[in-house]
Order: sequence, then C-alpha cells, then structure tokens
Amino acid sequence: MKLGESEAQTVAGRLLAWYDAHARVLPWRAPPGEYADPYAVWLSEIMLQQTTVAAVGPYFRAFLERWPSVGALAAAPLDDVMRQWAGLGYYSRARNLHACAQAVAGEHGGRFPDTEEGLRSLPGIGPYTAAAIAAIAFGRRATVVDGNVERVVSRLFAIEAPLPRAKPEIRAKAETLTPDLRAGDFAQAMMDLGATVCTPKRPSCNRCPIASFCSAREAGIEETLPRRMARKERPVRRGACFVLTRSDGAMLLRKRPAKGLLGGMMEVPTTPWAEAEIDEAALSLHAPAAANWQRVPGLVEHTFTHFHLVLTIFVGEVSARVAAKAEGVWIAEEDVGREALPSVMRKVVAHAKPDAGPLFR
Repeated sequence: MKLGESEAQTVAGRLLAWYDAHARVLPWRAPPGEYADPYAVWLSEIMLQQTTVAAVGPYFRAFLERWPSVGALAAAPLDDVMRQWAGLGYYSRARNLHACAQAVAGEHGGRFPDTEEGLRSLPGIGPYTAAAIAAIAFGRRATVVDGNVERVVSRLFAIEAPLPRAKPEIRAKAETLTPDLRAGDFAQAMMDLGATVCTPKRPSCNRCPIASFCSAREAGIEETLPRRMARKERPVRRGACFVLTRSDGAMLLRKRPAKGLLGGMMEVPTTPWAEAEIDEAALSLHAPAAANWQRVPGLVEHTFTHFHLVLTIFVGEVSARVAAKAEGVWIAEEDVGREALPSVMRKVVAHAKPDAGPLFR
C-alpha cells in the first residue's frame, strides 16, 4: 500500500495528537513539544539497545545520579562504569559509552553534535541512535526505526516480506511519514504506539489513532506481521566455573580480556566455553588453585545472542598461603556484589552460594 502525501501528513498529525495525550512518562523524556537533554537521550538509547524499558529505568537513574553530565562520565574510571553497568548485558555498550563520553568531552567541548552525520562519528553510535538523538534532542528531521516502529510500519503498509529482509522497505515507508516539524515527538509516538497499542500479540486496533489507514488490519493479517525468517537454533556451549574462597571468606575473581565477549568484566575463574563436554583434564588444567573441589548439584544456564551456555559449578576453599599463589583478585565477601560481574557470573555466585543475598538475584 502507498499513502499519498496528504494521507501521510494526516497519519503524522493523528499520531502527534495521540502522543500529546498518551505519551509514556519516562525518566529520559521531555514533555511533548519540548526537546530532551542530549545526554539523557544518548544514555537512554545506548542502554535500551537489546534491553527493555523496565530494565533500563533503574540503571539510567543510577548513572544520572552518579554522573550527571557527559563530562562527569568521561572523567570516571572505566572500571567504575563497568561496575555500574553490571547486569545490563551487552557489555561492549558500556565500553563504547565511556569512549563516546570522552570523545564528546575532549573533542566537542562537552556538547553532542546536532546532526546525524556528526553523531555517527562518535564511538558506539550507529544509524538508529544517531537518528534518535538528532530528532529527539535537536529536532532534526530524522527517521527513527526501532523494533516497535518496524511493527507499526509493516502493519500500516502490509509489508509481508520477512525481517530482516524487509528492513530497507520498512525504513523507506517510515521516511514518507516523518514530518518536518516535531520529528522527535513523532518518533516517540511511533515507539509508544508499538509498545502499548500495536503490540506483537493482540494489537488493540480499536484504540489506534491510525487504524483507518492500516492495510494489515483491513486484510485481517495484523497479528501475522511483521513476518520473520526462521531462526537457526542456537548452538550449546559448555564449561565449568570455580568459585574459590579464602579462609576469611574472600572470593577469587579475575578480569576478562578487554575485547571479546563480556570484555573487561569480572568473572569467576572458568574453563573455556566449548561445544564438547568438559573432561577431567580440562578441569585440572583450568582450576585456579589446588583445592578439594566439590561439584554443586544442578547447572547454571544462560543464553547469549549467538549461543546457549551450560555451566557446571565447583566450589573450594584454600588457606591464605595457597591463596597468595592464585592468579586473580581476592574480593571481600561483602564487596563481591559491587564488582562488575555480568549476569551469567551473578547466576554462578548465586548458585554456588544461595545465601549470598539479593545482589546476585
């Protein structure tokens, strides 16, 4: 389906009117009709990549309280940023966040560029994030397409090609709807419509301000769109983790390499993660110290984007003399929860030490 220019303007106008009345209240947003703080928009958009609004809220508030400006974040040690990010996932985002803050503070006088092109020159900012910041913080006419917008547009125009193949067509159709004025509010209206009305299942078409223009609704296929190509089954990798404590209760942790999966985060010592079952030789080779290792009943499972991980957990305790030879950092029991442990490692500690407390839940 193709909407004429006047119809596209009507769609945009109805969405903006709906947004004025029904906009979600989010901690990084400005009221309808106002520009938001670029720092808040950037921080929230980086956090929201692959993460839900509900999960991001507490992290966003904590970051803003600790580092209220991009300059403050740029001056923070990377390890502190990683600790604050722990549990939010996709940890390369945190490293890029810090690098971007330093670039803005050091190369742009603490002010974000106000164009898509300028924003895309910064670390960790791709086409979507650049468009979102340009539109929402600076009022630029930029087309913002996230998962919610993809769903709205694919239904509005009855785009039946499956994702991700349909992405260029969806973006082109979204571009025809983006108004010259209030592009940021329009982008957020589309996001809110997808999140609250045009939902993946059982969309509330009776509450949709643009239902009369929706080709998918007219054809009765709204719940089938957007279509997706069949996903390949995730491979399973296996490994073992060694939760080693000292006689005073301190726990051995180590930092992962800066690049790669969970780069720069802290971890419980672990074997490599591979598709093959872990054998006794691997356990002996990768154990961080000689100890009376005891296997903890049950397994820890965690799903990453490209594979599913299954971990066997071993616990052991060593004397101060043996502990001094172990490679890593000994962290006091009460401080472990404040380290930059990713979610999978928090699961490991919680499994090994069920009484470790709510920091590991």
